[in-house]
Amino acid sequence: MSPLNFTHFLAQTVEELSESSSLKGLFHEHHDGDPLPSGKVLHEFIELCRSILFPGFYGKSIVNNHTITYHIGVNVERLYCLLTEQILAGLCFTMNDVPTGTEIDQTSVCESNRGKAEELATLFVKRLPALRALLATDVEAAYNGDPAAGSYGEVISCYPIIKALSNYRIAHELLLLGVPLIPRIITEMGHSETGIDIHPGASIGHHFTIDHGTGVVIGATCIIGNHVKLYQGVTLGAKSFPLDENGNPIKGIPRHPILEDDVIVYANATILGRITIGRGATVGGNIWVTEDVPSGARLIQEKYK
Repeated sequence: MSPLNFTHFLAQTVEELSESSSLKGLFHEHHDGDPLPSGKVLHEFIELCRSILFPGFYGKSIVNNHTITYHIGVNVERLYCLLTEQILAGLCFTMNDVPTGTEIDQTSVCESNRGKAEELATLFVKRLPALRALLATDVEAAYNGDPAAGSYGEVISCYPIIKALSNYRIAHELLLLGVPLIPRIITEMGHSETGIDIHPGASIGHHFTIDHGTGVVIGATCIIGNHVKLYQGVTLGAKSFPLDENGNPIKGIPRHPILEDDVIVYANATILGRITIGRGATVGGNIWVTEDVPSGARLIQEKYK
């Protein structure tokens, strides 16, 4: 191909890629002064959260009883600043479009949300002690549920479920506070890191664990009780959801399972729809479940004859 033909081909391709019809729903128009959520900054935010929640296991390893207050103080201050800016970015990103023809200072409108971002960041920081207490129950559940676990420290350092649950529980708190977009980014970061996919909208009780973890999916409207244990490959998902009169999916309806207290679900089980797995029930591996399971039941495959 001659240089002249290549230049023409290049210009034509750029023109096609810039057509508004091909960009519908795929283009976020950036306004000068508007911040955007940053994956790099949110990664630092998660690392700071982990170092605060599990000091000595994440962050500076030199922390001790004499320096812990200093280290946590520095980290909390840094976390607050990062989170404020990221919440502001999320609020700006999801602001309603300005009506056509309206003259407005976009930067000023975005900055008007700073007070709200600071308030939400403050409320999150106040939740950190309760988050640590909740994650402590998850560490205990993982340790007690795995004979191979040698110590709590091993669980915190090595087990993917603790990393995935740290991201999920942080994201869930932000979601409850009404923070847009960022909770989903944080849980997807945990998904990429561990292979465990937990939507921030799911509700999960204390002493929760997943053995091994890879391939687990927990949907947005799942409700999981206390002392629940899952194994790898479990899906808590939705069946094909209903459509409205225009053929569009109806969103915002409960469509994922409810697992009551003390439920165990073994590897590669698939549980779909708004059904209830009763308290103390056991669901065996490689089973497809679309109906309620009574409390205390044992649902297993029939043995080959």
